[in-house]
Amino acid sequence: MSKKIILAVDDEPNILMSIEFILDMEGYEVHTACDGDDALAAAERVRPDLILLDINMPRKDGYEVCRILRMRENMAGTKVIMLTAKGQALEKKKGLEVGADDYVTKPFSADELLSAIRICLTS
Repeated sequence: MSKKIILAVDDEPNILMSIEFILDMEGYEVHTACDGDDALAAAERVRPDLILLDINMPRKDGYEVCRILRMRENMAGTKVIMLTAKGQALEKKKGLEVGADDYVTKPFSADELLSAIRICLTS
């Protein structure tokens, strides 16, 4: 069975590093991007099974990236988990409205993140 590919997108290098470490330990193939434009280019290049997407980023925010991905026929089925410090109900609603499959708030535990990923990848 081939490894599931996950693209982690965050403008905070320390968060990206910890996500990469957690996912590596679980056997996922991990790619990273640090802003919305990089995320879209990386998604086209690596065709991830799932994208962990921060909301507050330079150039394009997570909402815009998610909206663009959902409009692209070849990426419309890619699972997206919004990963953000914005935990208010309104923000979650907006994330789900633009097409996110799930929403994990920072700070998160490794178990919480991995659980959300497993559920998304099997649904």
